[in-house]
Amino acid sequence: MGSDNTHKNKLSIANFAAIKTAIANNEEQLLKELLADQAMQDLEKSYLIDLAKLSNNLTILKILEDIHEKV
Repeated sequence: MGSDNTHKNKLSIANFAAIKTAIANNEEQLLKELLADQAMQDLEKSYLIDLAKLSNNLTILKILEDIHEKV
């Protein structure tokens, strides 16, 4: 079981890295695809919003603000 959890964690880390890259590159469509039907913790969401503010892309900011938060 431990390796199964590790595998899931690596996918999550890779996905988060892809999200950060999409934000940095202002790739709105890719960001939408990566975030489709996902929820994230408040800390992760806040970090991504702060990252997006650096480029001042209002569309990306809106996409990130609309992410559902994990309870």
